[in-house]
Amino acid sequence: GTVNMPQWQQAIRDRCRHPSGNFVGFDKDALNRSIPDRFEKMVRMYPDRVAVKTDSHEFTYDSLNGLANRIAHAVMEKRGEGAEPVALMLDHDAPVIGAIMGLLKTGKFFVPMNPSLPRRRLEYMLEDSQAVLMLTDAKNLPLARELVQEGFELINVDELDESLSPDNVGLPIPPDAYAYLLYTSGTTGEPKAVVQDHVNAIHDIIVRTSPFHICSEDRLTLLTFGTGSAMKNIFTSLLNGAALYPMNVAEKGLAHFADWLIKERVTIYISGSPLFRHFVDTLTGEEGFPDIRLIRLGSDTLTKRDVELYRKHFASDCVLVNGLASTEAGTQGLYFMDKETEIHGNTVPIGYAVEGKEILLLDDEGNEVGSGQMGEITVRSRYLSPGYWRRPDLTQAAFTEDPDAAGERTYRTGDMGTKLPDGCLLHQGRKDFQVKIRGYTVALSEVEKALLDLEYVKRCVVTTREDGPNDKRLVAYIVPDGESPPRVSAIRRALGDRLPGYMVPSSFVVLDALPLALNGKVDRNALPNPGNGRPEIDTPFVQPRTPVEVELANIWADVLRLDRVGIQDGFFDLGGHSLMASQVVSRAITAFRVELPLKSLFESPTVEQMALVITENRARKADQAEVGRMLAELEALTEEQAKELLSHEPVAD
Repeated sequence: GTVNMPQWQQAIRDRCRHPSGNFVGFDKDALNRSIPDRFEKMVRMYPDRVAVKTDSHEFTYDSLNGLANRIAHAVMEKRGEGAEPVALMLDHDAPVIGAIMGLLKTGKFFVPMNPSLPRRRLEYMLEDSQAVLMLTDAKNLPLARELVQEGFELINVDELDESLSPDNVGLPIPPDAYAYLLYTSGTTGEPKAVVQDHVNAIHDIIVRTSPFHICSEDRLTLLTFGTGSAMKNIFTSLLNGAALYPMNVAEKGLAHFADWLIKERVTIYISGSPLFRHFVDTLTGEEGFPDIRLIRLGSDTLTKRDVELYRKHFASDCVLVNGLASTEAGTQGLYFMDKETEIHGNTVPIGYAVEGKEILLLDDEGNEVGSGQMGEITVRSRYLSPGYWRRPDLTQAAFTEDPDAAGERTYRTGDMGTKLPDGCLLHQGRKDFQVKIRGYTVALSEVEKALLDLEYVKRCVVTTREDGPNDKRLVAYIVPDGESPPRVSAIRRALGDRLPGYMVPSSFVVLDALPLALNGKVDRNALPNPGNGRPEIDTPFVQPRTPVEVELANIWADVLRLDRVGIQDGFFDLGGHSLMASQVVSRAITAFRVELPLKSLFESPTVEQMALVITENRARKADQAEVGRMLAELEALTEEQAKELLSHEPVAD
């Protein structure tokens, strides 16, 4: 049950409703049914309501169900009935929603594969999941063909056979059947897949639906795909008869995002806190967002400043919700705020336990700690993930059967927390070496393993450094194997083939030996500061020669935090990433008053090339309004938006 939540929390929850007043919620029997069961009930209730809408597609509940059924029949023609994993590699658009529902109707479970991930990562997921079939679309068909082995079945959902039936397949699916596998960064050094079944997925939707009062009039954002939070958004919307609005911010950018939210009259905005910050930074303060009634943020610590941004830019009756959720244990706690809520300290609490989840704080021996003391956040519930796919060892280490309560298990999250006297939970960071980098969860051990796989690395350790608020970066310390230390460019390229861009360290420090503590473990406190020296890259250092090159080299050095930058150094070789790229370009626009698209840095990634672009553009000087518009677009960029310009990075939860 719920902790004795204070009345002011309950009062905000009670006011958190759609203006129409419509709210039905789930009946008690919902947990004995499957996801397709509940979805088909919504199709009967709201056949003509919009289910999913994007720039290129619009499906009503009836037409989405028809697409899902045709996909289900296509899958069953190839594989028959029965539970087995099916890979899903489609664009972040409406058809992927039809593919998810279609697969679930067949009793199979899906493995979302983000096509923008590095090739090796996708190959690993395909092999580890033992997927027997892949659903893809015309855009991703060439990549799908490259990834799969001879004789592996593919279905292109853009070219379904016309004769396939749009009728429900009507298979009975037990609530404990597997629904999907989600790959997360692995503390073992390999990505691991968390299993979700229908009953846990539905329970997680219920504990969001009730306090948020989600109804068929609501319109929800879907800004990421293939993550735990994305799956929740999809099902929260479609199992309540609401409308889902997918938008691939990684490709579209944030320049027109506010206009889109207003035009589509979105009522519920859901994203990670880093994306929210970048979005709010694009606002002028005149937008208003009259329809957004609820903002749910996650995936990163929420700060007092974030709450101030919400107060400044959203309507007076809009509610802000923080919380704690994990792929293994679903939503655990929620904290509701309105414009009057006072935040004590700099970080926002993660709130009170949701229905059906009990939150315990345990010490290393497994005993509960007292109020105000720090312990590992542990969740007790009958609605936890069944465990890790094909990893009984990891499942056993993280999940335990509860001897006192039949059917209940506990999951140790690896997050540390403290509780206030009224049961409100505060997050105090990670117990193990999992960190958040620009909103993404990164297991440091996975980066270390990728480094140790390189033949010229003998030993290594990866840590984080904070250069300012919300500015955490990865630093790798390497002991080379052999006489001549490898160049940073080579290490960076090798890691870029193995890991998503956000997992590649910003700085590399070469050491003769790692410092050890008395117990023989690496003494992380004794690792040297990476400093501001220019890294050892393939390019020899060349001094700036012209005033434009001098100014640009200074801007680059400042953004990259280096003491000097040569005019032929590659921006990304120096540790730059796409958020830094947008800072460089916006500062260049301000300094030189020229038109400069963000692409210019990806197409001309040295000071010398960029100086040339600026010199050529000087003839076409931009006027004040144009400069303002370009700067606003750049400041709006999130890391993900440089997807097609830069490395392959999925969007964070």
